[in-house]
Amino acid sequence: MKLHDVRNPNSRSRTMSFPTSFFFVFLFSFLSSFRASAQSPSLLYFVCPNTTTYSRNSTYYNNLVTLLSFLSSSNASHSTGFQKSTAGLDPARVTGIFLCRGDVSGEVCRNCVTFSVNESLRRCPTQRDFVLYYDDCMLRYSNHNILSNVRTDGGYTLSSGITIPPDQQRSFRDLVLALMNQAARDAADSSRKLGARRTNFTEFQSVYGLVQCTPDLTTQDCSRCLQTSINQLHTDNTGSRLLLPSCNSRYESYPFFNESIARTFQAPLSPPVSTPPPPGKDERSSELVVAIVVPTIVIVLLLIAGYCFLAKRQKRTNETEPTFNNADDITTIDSLQLDYRTIQAATNDYSEDNKIGRGGFGEVYKGIFSNGTEVAVKRLSKSSEQGDTEFKNEVVLVAKLQHRNLVRLLGFSLEREERILVYEYVPNKSLNYFLFDPVKRGQLDWTRRYNIIGGIARGVLYLHQDSRLTIIHRDLKASNVLLDENMNPKIADFGMARIFGLDQTQENTSRIVGTYGYMSPEYAMRGQFSMKSDVYSFGVLVLEIISGRKNTSFDETNNSHDLVTYAWRLWNNGTALDLVDPIIVDNCNKSEVVRCIHIGLLCVQEDPIDRPVLSTILVMFTSNTMNLPVPRRPGFFDHTRPKDPLDTDQSTASKSFTVSTDDASITSLYPR
Repeated sequence: MKLHDVRNPNSRSRTMSFPTSFFFVFLFSFLSSFRASAQSPSLLYFVCPNTTTYSRNSTYYNNLVTLLSFLSSSNASHSTGFQKSTAGLDPARVTGIFLCRGDVSGEVCRNCVTFSVNESLRRCPTQRDFVLYYDDCMLRYSNHNILSNVRTDGGYTLSSGITIPPDQQRSFRDLVLALMNQAARDAADSSRKLGARRTNFTEFQSVYGLVQCTPDLTTQDCSRCLQTSINQLHTDNTGSRLLLPSCNSRYESYPFFNESIARTFQAPLSPPVSTPPPPGKDERSSELVVAIVVPTIVIVLLLIAGYCFLAKRQKRTNETEPTFNNADDITTIDSLQLDYRTIQAATNDYSEDNKIGRGGFGEVYKGIFSNGTEVAVKRLSKSSEQGDTEFKNEVVLVAKLQHRNLVRLLGFSLEREERILVYEYVPNKSLNYFLFDPVKRGQLDWTRRYNIIGGIARGVLYLHQDSRLTIIHRDLKASNVLLDENMNPKIADFGMARIFGLDQTQENTSRIVGTYGYMSPEYAMRGQFSMKSDVYSFGVLVLEIISGRKNTSFDETNNSHDLVTYAWRLWNNGTALDLVDPIIVDNCNKSEVVRCIHIGLLCVQEDPIDRPVLSTILVMFTSNTMNLPVPRRPGFFDHTRPKDPLDTDQSTASKSFTVSTDDASITSLYPR
């Protein structure tokens, strides 16, 4: 990905003719238009050894507060992604740095650093030496001088957990090492100490690599640090990263960094300079260049003018054709509002043949616009009492929440007493369509199931912690997890209670709808909900994905009331693998499965305090060295199942009933 400087230092300096320079300037300005976005950070790891400590009334503490205040202030260089500073004098001197991932924006960097500063004193309140790693930034401070000093100890490794087939491991390892070593050379030579590259492993699969050093290091120290980091990557996995105090390296089988931003930090590409022509031929060569370049410019300009004319004409003939913006372009209601007649035509007037689902807030139809764009159209129930202005504002807020594991809201229509939401179309239907079908669930091998679990966790973490709003889903279940063409999970119906109308349901009861089997005990029995309510639902989902069974598919003959009870009994008896779906049990990573069952049981603990938060859950999945707590008896263990007044089929988990006694909305009312 690095753009190398290929200038010939021995060549003679030459000046372009006016037409030639105009041509290149025109093309550069015409083609150079990039926008980028970055996601907020998620916690990866932190280190604070107890070798040296300080007290809160000490000079060191005062110097540390001064340092951290500066690093998080507007005076720090968040736009460059790196800042170093010192405060105080020896022996109470403290030095500190932050390093943001090279492809994130200045705003994302500032937010990550501010969050890290706030977390540092909470996580390590008395330790003088500290390193905190987030996905978007790293914060480090010490009583020793850490500036321009390379440190390669205390590394932390994360891997995807998905192993490359044995017969491909050697070729994959060679490819990854070549990719990462080239990126390391790029980083060592760049002022930002950043290198990012991409290569193809197969015709359909690319590998992406990014390496970075703290910019205060010399070229030699950066190279040495990165070589140490790269040599410790787990190249038998589809993805791996190593975090060191002075550098980090990472590769994945998906684009985890913003290529357009990362590319701007590389050296610019300079055109090769030709060998000087023989004496006496300069004028003839210049005439030849003008004779070629000028007609070329004229032709290019004519083509561009013709294209602009046709584009404007096409725009006039398709005034109502929808265009969907990126998250950064969504600033007004007008950018999301779609013409009702266009949506009506796309769904064939909401025909039964186009209906693809029904949820607690309305029916869902597949639509195809005249430009070929496929969408999912949700026609909301008319029982909402929310005002039009409030409804529009909620749509704009939720449309800005974008993550690869969330279904994207594209627009809305508010005409003819109809409330229509338009989402991206996800072709492979919902998770329950595959998971609970005796034939189709064979398409979900362990690798896919493991990826689905991880994707759901990342999506919920974004809703809880990293999005513009704090969102608690409250109806996280298999039917609300959609699968794209590559079987990647996308969470649906997040924020639906906001959009539909605060505290409104299809029965117009002013109570939130829930689904039996996925609701946490405190929510089902007392109407109390929090992020830990979603964690409970996630734990149930994990156990369902592993077993291929619905949580509600049990009866008294099973000697268990539900899947949670059944899984706990197997775990307590030391036979956890008996929970695994027979279709995958012979072809799965047993240690991964047992660890996932362990995490699932921790998520369904009866006391919300005993359930881990999503950021910790992700670390549990990715770190084989992290010791997990021993799960206790889960919530609803041996509880009698209540009668569902709205569900005539007690074995169907997708039916909903009103259980909440809480009048709060599904999300908080403030942005981050």
